Amino acid sequence: MREFWLSFVPLLVAVDAVGILPLFLGLTEGLPPEQRLRVIRQSVATATGVAWVFVFFGAILLRLLGITAADFMVAGGALLFVLSLADLLGDEHRSARTGRGDPGAVPLGVPLLSGPAVLTTCLLLVDQHGPWVTAMAVLANMLIAGVVLLFSGGIHRVLGTTGTRIVQRVTLLLLAAIAVMTVRKGIETFLRAGLGG
Repeated sequence: MREFWLSFVPLLVAVDAVGILPLFLGLTEGLPPEQRLRVIRQSVATATGVAWVFVFFGAILLRLLGITAADFMVAGGALLFVLSLADLLGDEHRSARTGRGDPGAVPLGVPLLSGPAVLTTCLLLVDQHGPWVTAMAVLANMLIAGVVLLFSGGIHRVLGTTGTRIVQRVTLLLLAAIAVMTVRKGIETFLRAGLGG
């Protein structure tokens, strides 16, 4: 159970369902309730499927490329930090990825729900806690994201635009802190390997 929660919390921060509420509301504006529900189901299914591919096959790809866990921890942590910093400084890159049409799979599923931060976090967690625990943590987080999107109108009304942005900024700060911790662990692994050699 402890392993599950250690995987669940970083993914909860990386998914940031509350942070994408304004984009979801904009993309689904004017849609009838049944079509909005279909978009939510499609986005959650797509995001979960893509994340699971990384969970179960990402490590194989790393081995084929000769990348060690420490290599990926440093690179992945640095990427997470850059992504969180980019989101903290502005939303232009997120807005640019959104489009009209049927937004369920793209952009809501990928890259908004299951973007680079989530995929990188998945690969890091698999190395630390194993694929099955990480896969269950992914599923739990995507279901929570689906519930958040389902009640998006009410949540946005309660939090307001300012409240939503505050929650988003706090989660991004947490993601940046997790990124720094990951880089630190990777460097510690390098140092232990060097001393052991």
